[in-house]
Amino acid sequence: MVSMALQNCPALVLNADFRPLSYYPLSLWSWQDAVKAVIADRVAVLSEYEHAIRSPSFSMLLPSVIALRDYIRPSRTPAFTRFNVFLRDKLECQYCGNGFPAPDLTFDHVTPRSQGGRTTWENVVTACSPCNLRKGGRTPKQANMPLRNRAVQPTTYLLQDHGRSFPPNFLHESWSDYLYWDTELER
Repeated sequence: MVSMALQNCPALVLNADFRPLSYYPLSLWSWQDAVKAVIADRVAVLSEYEHAIRSPSFSMLLPSVIALRDYIRPSRTPAFTRFNVFLRDKLECQYCGNGFPAPDLTFDHVTPRSQGGRTTWENVVTACSPCNLRKGGRTPKQANMPLRNRAVQPTTYLLQDHGRSFPPNFLHESWSDYLYWDTELER
């Protein structure tokens, strides 16, 4: 048996159709929440760690992959959040094209608010600080800084697809079959 700290045993949570509830952030539950859900019969265990938990009258292997028994319909329209804008734009500045960690990014109004621009999916893009400062209170055309991609409202599917490009820091080997089963295979 492999010795491993319990906090290092999260469970990958899949919807009833065996797709992850989300890719970025990856849908994970703590071992405690996973065990509670198993005992309440709200999930099916698909894979387990080699680590068991025990009480005087009970023993079970910790679940590493669980699937909800009831399907949760994904939202058709994702929430308009700073992070979802970054995810839509693949964590890349839409002016220079360079990729950055999320904390190093800002969002920029394509048509500045000072010129009547609104804070909407269609008017906000990801920008690095130098490009955002350089553009200032001008439109991309006025600043001679063309956008790499047009700002549009993404679908939940698009955000999930972009999220697959950013693997989490921890991936247990039992998860791989469930995370990438719907991606195109190499020929």
